[in-house]
This record gives sequence, structure tokens and C-alpha cells, in this order.
Amino acid sequence: MTKIYYKKTRKINIQLYRKIIGILLAFFGLGVALYIFIPLVLWQVFVSPALAESEIAVPIPQTTLVTPGSIASLVSSQLSTFDGTNYYDAKNWFPSYNAGSTTARVPFYAITIPKLGITNAIVSTVDSDLTKHLVNLTGTSIPPDKGNTVIFGHSTLPSLYDPKNYKTIFANILKLQVGDEILVNVNNITYTYKIFSIRVIDPDNTSVLAQTTDDSYLSLITCTPPGTIWKRLVLKARLQAL
Repeated sequence: MTKIYYKKTRKINIQLYRKIIGILLAFFGLGVALYIFIPLVLWQVFVSPALAESEIAVPIPQTTLVTPGSIASLVSSQLSTFDGTNYYDAKNWFPSYNAGSTTARVPFYAITIPKLGITNAIVSTVDSDLTKHLVNLTGTSIPPDKGNTVIFGHSTLPSLYDPKNYKTIFANILKLQVGDEILVNVNNITYTYKIFSIRVIDPDNTSVLAQTTDDSYLSLITCTPPGTIWKRLVLKARLQAL
């Protein structure tokens, strides 16, 4: 008598796979949504308290950020992080700005911000690598010359702040207020600048890079809210009498 063997086969549970794929897609969608809109949370956590304590001018309402214009700006800035733009290169911070080629009279100098614990941070005038130093934007003045010295510094979440790490050096810059001092050392001579204006602007607003030659000005610029590239925080200071 011939024996017949039956081989058991596992039936593919299509419904189970559908559930797993659905859950994965849901988590992926949630992750994308959080990535897009996390700057709104960071704004409320870090920027709004600073707005309440400082004389900061913003181009959007301080009380409500959820408007069609602000959401469109936010989504555009977040999606731009996928295009391969290197934001450790200061030249990419204001895409519409063209400085041309100029030669600075010094290759580097140092700044100290006592309130933030930043001491003798190097400012380069010859390259734009924000991982190695702060950057004096090409085409802007050098202290203490009359004009507007524009200094870029990288920022991240304040919890990661390290005044000796140029990737995090401006993470706490929102703590500065009108009246705070910035010390600039050029060729072993120290100059004192005092903050008189704090602004939050869009990255296509290049007016803050303009040269005003009635006095010697210093503009510290970083991205805000911390950890995003949505807006630009600009702190402007004026040279104090020697």
C-alpha cells in the first residue's frame, strides 16, 4: 500500500502583513510631520521666552505663528534640508547674497562674550567653515573699521551647548539682551561693542548684511529656533568709545 505524505505549508497571512505595513507607514508619516513642525515647538520653548524678556523685533506675530505664510515658510525650510545643502558652510545661510571676492586686512581675530562664557573664539576672514571657527562674512567690515562686521556662528539645541565647540557655540545666543557686551580682539587690541538691537528675520532678508559707515557695527547671526534653519537671529552691536 502506497503511503501518501502531506506537506504542511504556511499560509501567508495577508491581513497581518497589511497591518504591519500600515503601522510602519503611520510611524513614518508621524516622523515626517514631527520633523516638519518641530520648529514650532522649539520656537515656543526657546524663542518665545526670549521675546518676552528682550527687545526683539520679528517679521511675524509674536503670539501666533500658525498662519498660512508661516507654515509655508516652515515647510519650505525643512524640506530644503533634504537637498544636500551644507549649512556648516556660512555661504549658504543667505542664498541670495553675493559678496564677491575681497581680501581682509587680517586672516582672523577673536571675540569674547562674557555672559555666555565664550572666551577668545576665533573668527576667520578667509574661509566659511563653521565647524572650525566663527566666520566673518566676506565683503563686510573688520573691527574696529566703520561699517557692519557680520559674524556667523552655528547653533544647536541649548542642552548641547559647549562654548569651545564651534558646532554649538551660538546655541545660547538667545540669552543675550540689549546692553550686553561683546569684546573683540584684533591685533592684540580689545574693542568693546554693546548690543542695541535683536531681530528675527527670514533667510532671504539680506538687509542685515548691508554696510552702514556712520559708525562701527557688529552683527552676530545664527539660525533660529535652535537646531533648525527656519529663521535667522541677528544681534547688532555698536562700538563703544575707547
